[in-house]
Amino acid sequence: MAKNSRKPSAPLTFDLPESLIARIEAVRRGHGFATASEVVRTAIAGYDFDGAVPTRDPHRQISVRITTDQRATLKRFAKKKNASVGELLRLAIEAMPAKAAKKKS
Repeated sequence: MAKNSRKPSAPLTFDLPESLIARIEAVRRGHGFATASEVVRTAIAGYDFDGAVPTRDPHRQISVRITTDQRATLKRFAKKKNASVGELLRLAIEAMPAKAAKKKS
């Protein structure tokens, strides 16, 4: 791959999951790159953005009623886990089985 003769611009800051940051570090070591920036520049240069199909889970707002205790619990754990209330709600809802367990007779 040919090197770009242009110097990198100002820093670009964006959020990534820690697993992807770990991947950048693994690629950096595996390819002998000096910096994470070099990994990202190489990834951008070699990626087919025309063929990319980003996956998005559409979001929609809903309103629900919860007890004061549940609201306090969510806020407490959001602070403790350094997460948003929405993230915790998604985890709780995703963990629920789709069907109720059958009752024993």
